[in-house]
Formats: sequence, C-alpha cells, structure tokens
Amino acid sequence: MNNDSQPVFIDPTTDEGFKRLFGDKINLINFLNIIFRGRKTITDLTYRDTERIGAAEDIGKVIFDLVVQISTGEEIIIEMQTSSQTNLKQRMLYYASKVISDTAPKGNRKAWGYAIPEVYTIVLMDGFHMPGGNRTTYFHDTCLCSRDSGEIFYEGLGFIYLELINFVKSEAEVDNELDKVFFMLKNMSTLKTLPRIMNSAVFQRFFQLASYAKLTKEERTMYDISLKRKWDAEAVRMYQQEQFEEAKSIALATGKAEGKAEGLAAGKAEGLAEGEHKKALATALKFKEMGIPLDIIATGTGLTIEEIENLK
Repeated sequence: MNNDSQPVFIDPTTDEGFKRLFGDKINLINFLNIIFRGRKTITDLTYRDTERIGAAEDIGKVIFDLVVQISTGEEIIIEMQTSSQTNLKQRMLYYASKVISDTAPKGNRKAWGYAIPEVYTIVLMDGFHMPGGNRTTYFHDTCLCSRDSGEIFYEGLGFIYLELINFVKSEAEVDNELDKVFFMLKNMSTLKTLPRIMNSAVFQRFFQLASYAKLTKEERTMYDISLKRKWDAEAVRMYQQEQFEEAKSIALATGKAEGKAEGLAAGKAEGLAEGEHKKALATALKFKEMGIPLDIIATGTGLTIEEIENLK
C-alpha cells in the first residue's frame, strides 16, 4: 500500500482491525454496553482463551475470534464474519453450546446442579445478508421465547447479529448510540475525520486506536495483509455470484426448452448443478493463478482445497 492510498482510519472488519479495536478492554466494554442497550451494565471483563478442544479426538477444536467473561459471570463470544458461512445460525449455536459445555465440572454434577452461566454470541456480519432474513433489519437481538406470545422463556442464551450490509443511514440520519456503532463499523475505513456525531470520549477512543498513521511499521504490514485478504475474499464472492447468476440463466433456458413442467424442473436442477460446478472450477483456477490463498478460494467457491490444488 503506497502513501497515496494510505487510509486515515483502518477497517474494523478486517482481522487485524478487529483485533486492534476490540482487543482494547475499554473499547470492548463500551461497545458491549451499547449493544446490550441498557439490559446489562458491564464494568469489567476478562479475555478468555479463544481455543476450545473437543471432548474427543475426532471432534476437533473450535477457535473463536474473541471470548470474554464479564465481571458478573456471563460469557460473551464476539465473531467477525466477512463472508457467507454454511449454516451460520447453526454454527453460532454450536459455538455457544461449546462454551456452555466447557463450564460443566468433570465430576460431582449433582452439587453443580447445572448452574450454567449466561452465554451471548455477538456476530458482526460484513458483506452478506442474514440467511432467511429480510433486507431492511440490521440489528437482530434474539433469545429463547414463546412462539405464540413472544414472552421470554430463557434470557441466558442470546444471539445478537449486526448485519452491516443492511445499514444504509447517512450521518445526518443517525440518532442513537447503536446507530453510531453501525455507522462507525461500516464507514470508518473511508472517513477522513472523526464524525461530528461521534465527538464523545467513547468514540474518540475507537478512532484514536484506528488511526493508520499511529500504527508501527510491523502493525501496518500486518494490517495491509489482512486488508488484502478481505479484498481477495470479496472479489471471489462477487465473481462467484456473477457466475452463479449466469449458470442460473442457462439452467432456466435449458429447462424451458424441454417444453414440459417436469422438463423445466429437471433441466433447471441439472443445468444449475453442472453449470455451478464448472463455473466454480473456472473461478477457482483464475483466482489461484492470481495468487489468492486457497482457503479464501475454497470459501468463495464451495470447492475443497484438494480440488483447487489439482487445478492446472
């Protein structure tokens, strides 16, 4: 990254940006207090081990982006997701379940009495939509409740999703602390100065830590690598979406040519599946030749790393 293209503030949705901003305890406490909207008042927290080992060798391990325990005992998982994940909601439920299960003692469960802590999972979603959601809601705050009445059944297992792609308010339209958080996360990397609406101690601290000019040479290198990985992932995602739409059109045309309802269904399914796979292989080869990391290509195309390694 040359001097002409240097940003004023780093992108908080990159791996390094996320770590820098939320690895600061005061920043994280302020962020959580805003996200919980007065439901909780957090005064202190402890960063926890982000790696959790499976109960058996074949289960494997889970590595979280961030896990903290607040002073009143609740456990909070904070995840940064910059690309669509298979079974996102199920994945986050598994993460929360893993934290819960890790609190169980190895013995004397009768005395323990299943006194599990409250566990909350907060997911920052950048660049993709909530599976099955609408395109207008940007803040999802969920817990266990009655399907019929909406009455809360159990408060202690919560999932909060920040769907950044759906937040489209301008600076003039922002009118509360939660919206300020969304505006900051979505726009920080393109801003040149601290927005007037964020001229408070809470947000000043975020922007001070986010100053690109204040990064050390080593920190800049790590951040620039992290930013390139995000750009690579976005390029793969956008190209794959274009190819999917093209394959979908071909499949529809193939199905219509059959002239029958069953032909349409069969042609659409067969053509779409074959077209998707061929386009995925072509896309993967193109990005492999560009030097994009294989794990990013695999995430964006749905292919396995082994398939991508064998492409020539």
